[in-house]
Amino acid sequence: MKAACYETTGPAAEVLRLIDLPDPEPGAGEVRVRLQWSGVNPSDVKSRAGLRNKAMPFARVVPHSDGAGVIDRVGAGVDASRVGEPVWVWNAAWGRPNGTAAQYVTVPARQAVRLPDGVPPEAGACFGIPALTALHAVQGWGGVEGRTVLVAGGAGAVGHYAVQFARLLGARRVLATVSSEPKARLAREAGAHDVIDYRRDDVAVRVRELTAGQGIDRIVEVDAAANGRLDAELLAPHGELVLYGSGAAEFSLPFFPMILRNATVRCFIVYQLADADRTEAERTLQRLLTERRLVHQIAERLPLSRIVQAHELVESGRAVGNVVLSTEG
Repeated sequence: MKAACYETTGPAAEVLRLIDLPDPEPGAGEVRVRLQWSGVNPSDVKSRAGLRNKAMPFARVVPHSDGAGVIDRVGAGVDASRVGEPVWVWNAAWGRPNGTAAQYVTVPARQAVRLPDGVPPEAGACFGIPALTALHAVQGWGGVEGRTVLVAGGAGAVGHYAVQFARLLGARRVLATVSSEPKARLAREAGAHDVIDYRRDDVAVRVRELTAGQGIDRIVEVDAAANGRLDAELLAPHGELVLYGSGAAEFSLPFFPMILRNATVRCFIVYQLADADRTEAERTLQRLLTERRLVHQIAERLPLSRIVQAHELVESGRAVGNVVLSTEG
């Protein structure tokens, strides 16, 4: 099979290459997926660049945890009726050397989730990290029904889903921050009641105006290092700051504004969701997909041979939405 890989961390153009590998065979409890699409996420880019750890976890890594395709073989103990089933895949490269930047991948059967009828397979390559991150940030810890929610980066890969989930799961009001008018349009189309351009407006002033001084019940935050101090000002009494990303390894939060609000800070990484949380998120996502309630923002579709360009696009932050690679052909 064709696959993309790297054997040392570093810049995309220097370390990523296409190779031929033997087709994998599923082990006991596993399925083999003939992939159609591979999702490229910021975490994939950071791992390849060595931003978290320059040491290679394996001698060779086929990157990407998200993907979509069709099960074509099953291992011992897996129902043979799953052969031919369209699926989306999660955590393919989490703690494993071979992810979805290839024509085939084998994963534990639970990590291949049936793709509901009518859902484009390229969208399925965006569910494992962007959609489930957004959904847990909105649905977890009692959810957002009747509450005011602010999504930082409401046009981004995670933020665009988070705005939709907040509306669909009963938030009373959904605000989003963006950096341009085109992104503002995307956030509004996703369901945001109010959109704030943080490059043009004073976010704190606008939030006070839009909430009549009450503040935000839950903030879904993409960059704790950049926005954490501002978030502390925006929270309502007993508000929650949900952190799923940060542009720096360390950040600080002001103690007194947060303790006076009895604020809660919650951090999570989607790769390590508790089983109960993942099951709940998958169930909700599958329901909304089946009901055709979601819009999928695909920023770029590229062939696997252009994986370097895909990584550079995600790394630059220019992609408005998700970047996916076609693994067929």
